[in-house]
Amino acid sequence: MIVHERDDIVGMDGSILMNRAVWQASGHEDTFSDPMVDCLITGKRFRADQVEPQSGWIAEFVGAVDALSFHNLTREGQTPERSSIWSRTDIAPALRMVFENQSGGFKGEAGSGYVEFGDAPEAKLDSLRMLIDQNLFSSTSLQPFSALDIAGDLKSFVAASNRGFNHTIKLAQEFYEKRGVPSPVVFMLGPKTIENTRRYNPENGALLTEPRAFNLMFKTYVGATEDESSVTYLRPETAQSIFVQFKNILEISRKKLPFGIAQIGKAFRNEINPRNFTFRSREFEQMELEYFCQAEEGMKLLDYWLEERLKFYENIGIPRGKLHAREVPDEERAFYSKGTYDIEYDFPFGRQELEGVAYRTDYDLSQHQKASGKSLEYFDEATKQKFIPHVVEPSAGVDRTVLALICEAYSEDEAPDEKGKMEMRIVLRFHPRMAPIKCAVFPLLKNKEPLVTKAKEIVALLRPHMYVFYDETGAIGRRYRRQDEIGTPFGVTVDFETLGEKDAALRDTVTLRERDSMKQERVPVKDLPRILLSRVS
Repeated sequence: MIVHERDDIVGMDGSILMNRAVWQASGHEDTFSDPMVDCLITGKRFRADQVEPQSGWIAEFVGAVDALSFHNLTREGQTPERSSIWSRTDIAPALRMVFENQSGGFKGEAGSGYVEFGDAPEAKLDSLRMLIDQNLFSSTSLQPFSALDIAGDLKSFVAASNRGFNHTIKLAQEFYEKRGVPSPVVFMLGPKTIENTRRYNPENGALLTEPRAFNLMFKTYVGATEDESSVTYLRPETAQSIFVQFKNILEISRKKLPFGIAQIGKAFRNEINPRNFTFRSREFEQMELEYFCQAEEGMKLLDYWLEERLKFYENIGIPRGKLHAREVPDEERAFYSKGTYDIEYDFPFGRQELEGVAYRTDYDLSQHQKASGKSLEYFDEATKQKFIPHVVEPSAGVDRTVLALICEAYSEDEAPDEKGKMEMRIVLRFHPRMAPIKCAVFPLLKNKEPLVTKAKEIVALLRPHMYVFYDETGAIGRRYRRQDEIGTPFGVTVDFETLGEKDAALRDTVTLRERDSMKQERVPVKDLPRILLSRVS
């Protein structure tokens, strides 16, 4: 739309695969990543910055040993003078520190369980390490673990009840079982409260790994060999192809600042955890505009393009009342941005971003000029100066916009069926210019050749002007409903009046039905293109 309706914007179609040097110069290869964390129990991955803060009781565990060895040593400790292990003077103090006056619980007399190191935890942990070094257990682990009691009472922590062990203890047992300790007895430090932590899986309370960078670009190879010299990436955004083609387009288009280069196309991101329908997908459609300007115009044009983009959404059928411009705070903006707005929409499931409008300064062109050694400067004939233009970038997701349009258009009402009985009707009330199919054409009866022939002639008349759908199957009311459900704004019915059989004055007229009001009117066939085009626009 902005390419066809404005003189200051040109369109282009960049390549999905570009030289690796492009992504090195832009910084994507080194920095285009998300902080990733994994659940230590399920292995599920999360973006660290999207884990919701949680508060509650956490239980910390210092290690585990197998239950069989633990209970054998416990029984021997009841008669230490008869035990070859407990009678050893070098380890007897450590045995007493770990096994005597235990506070804990077990499944049966010899099952898995937990021991709480409530008093003198450091001394008890040192004693446990000594016993493990003496190989007194068949299986052990001293890897620390902790868990958040997401299902418990915030006022108190209950380690065990008649319903079994606390959820955190069960998680710890699962954790140590995965690390080779069968039927583990876990050693727990005293529980404590924590507030607003992002260190635990919100789904089960298990500890998450430390955040680590996860590159979001899909790596591939170009050419016959797969080595470092042939590495490149599927583009994670369309903008960089605009920047590297800036000079070529500037020269052939003969544009003067300010002007823009726009394109729409596929982008690919190796999302850690694809979710939220179209909001976190690995392949998506993106539309971006890079609007080049002088530095002193940047902030003014940022506000200008914010308003232009809000008008765009209004023009395609999204009301301004459901759109919100969020000014991105300094700590959330990219380091090269002097200002950024997020345009958000009130979806039925909550407010979500549709696009961002950012003032990227001269960062991108400067990076590519530096890396390539080729000038990307603009010569201003008025001032006789050369400089690298700054850029304002509206960047929108097509998939998100389509979803917003569907959400806004979806409606339910009542309409009469063939017998006059009211029934529920599902309608997509797209603005006519956004409807995928503009008009549907129906012969009243499919077994009447003159009606079918005339209907197909009307399809041929309209098809050069708009996308038309032909349907001859089913009762006419059902055909109307099918088109209502996909948002077709107009329906044309060819009936016997069209053939002039009932009234010669109505020959070559058709019934034109409007989707939203279901109003019908007779219009001449020859006037259909003019009438429909005026209503679609």
